[in-house]
Amino acid sequence: MTDTGDRRPLASRNTRWAQTIARRLAAMAITPNQISQASMAAAAMAGLAFWLTSETQDGLRSLLFIAAALFCQLRLLCNLFDGMVAVEGGKGAPDGPFWNEFPDRVADLFILVGAGYGIGLPALGFAAGACAVLTAYVRELGRANGAPSDFSGPMAKQHRMAAITLAAVVSAFEGLWLGDSEVMLAALVVIAIGAAFTAMRRARRQTLWLRANAAAK
Repeated sequence: MTDTGDRRPLASRNTRWAQTIARRLAAMAITPNQISQASMAAAAMAGLAFWLTSETQDGLRSLLFIAAALFCQLRLLCNLFDGMVAVEGGKGAPDGPFWNEFPDRVADLFILVGAGYGIGLPALGFAAGACAVLTAYVRELGRANGAPSDFSGPMAKQHRMAAITLAAVVSAFEGLWLGDSEVMLAALVVIAIGAAFTAMRRARRQTLWLRANAAAK
């Protein structure tokens, strides 16, 4: 990853713990691109854990949900530290912009499709994944057209991961008061609809910016 001067605003980037870990990573023989690639591995493990919940019961099923939640958060940590090591650590690479974006799209699909298979509704997982990818496509299309990156929600990456992580944790104990899969089903529906709305909102904001920019010239 390299500094594009147009980064996702993250409050965690300025925390002491994040800066300490980023400095230690930067001092090691680890590249930002490798951290970005690790996010795909974390997402694959999360998706696998979600999928395996359909094949297990009781305690093991709960542990798989907790594992999925942890791997989702590990994916986000990779997303945080790749940029910090690249920019603050000065280890950016020429092909960094590719590895900054491509793993995120793969990670979204691994996690959301895996969750869909876990509840027996792969089509819903694919729909949520497609809408998630669409939000990023609209943002990058805006950049290609000269507009600033639009990281707005309501279902940007951090919001999607917060929703699916919360759903995983609640699903670990869902059998105590609900039937199986209701919480994850609701989460995927919310993510799919929210991401679709986010893509449309970003598209509208982008077209308004382009018109205003053209009129100002």
